[in-house]
Amino acid sequence: MAWQTGWHKWKWVAFFLAPSLIGLSIFIVLPILTSFTLAFQDWNLLSPPEWIGLANFQEMFADDAFWGALRYTLQFIAFYIPTVFVLALGLAVLLNQKLRGVLVVRTATFLPVVASWVVVSLIWKWIFNPQYGLINPALAALGVQAPAWLFDPSSALIAIVITSVWKDLGYIAVMYLGGLQAINDTLYEAARIDGANGRQQFFRITLPLLTPTMFFVLIILLINSFQVFDQVWLMPMRDSAADRQVEVLVTEVVKNAFSYNRMGYASAMSWVLFALIFLITFVQLRLQKRWVYYESE
Repeated sequence: MAWQTGWHKWKWVAFFLAPSLIGLSIFIVLPILTSFTLAFQDWNLLSPPEWIGLANFQEMFADDAFWGALRYTLQFIAFYIPTVFVLALGLAVLLNQKLRGVLVVRTATFLPVVASWVVVSLIWKWIFNPQYGLINPALAALGVQAPAWLFDPSSALIAIVITSVWKDLGYIAVMYLGGLQAINDTLYEAARIDGANGRQQFFRITLPLLTPTMFFVLIILLINSFQVFDQVWLMPMRDSAADRQVEVLVTEVVKNAFSYNRMGYASAMSWVLFALIFLITFVQLRLQKRWVYYESE
């Protein structure tokens, strides 16, 4: 029978998918559903959870710490995304040139990507140290008054952005490089025959055909920026003003969950973070038709 043959096929499909589906359900789906229910409860990890409805969300929207973390997150995004977006594009254009040793340069630019965020944060924390780091003596030699960097909240933001750009630049550049190499060379040949110079080729051919890659990069950068954690948690100097004031949404979630044992409140904050990411991504998807050009169109 046909249905028996179909069932026999799907039985083996289910058999081979079962290990992945079981792991996905236990470690992804179940925690998501649990965190959603905890967002409406009060739970300190010791006593049984107590249903409190929307109280966690009401407290959150009246909490100055939440708004401060959101403000600092948005400030980080405002500095980080434009910087890495533009620098990675320029680096990708450079790496796309057919020059001697370009493969070595490509490998070197990608090395920071594979390094652990913990290692990178600690190294840059040492570099920005005003007493024995490398940045302040270099600035002093140029006659520039160096800030306290990781001791002061405002300069700590700049240091964290610089570290994040250095870490992620190679990763984003590789994405751009893939998009650049997907552009048909015949388009450039035709443009050169028509008398177009390098600048005209870049703005009339490269950028329009690179917009799908740019759109993907922008989505990835925004999602990762809202989830920034390691460098913010590790880099500010302990017990300094930066350590007390530099907070982003994810550090607030971690502190409430594991320092204050407020799992319900932390879960509510996590879902607000998810809603922000979802809303911004949805708006980007709706607006992409206005500026993203697909060659098949």
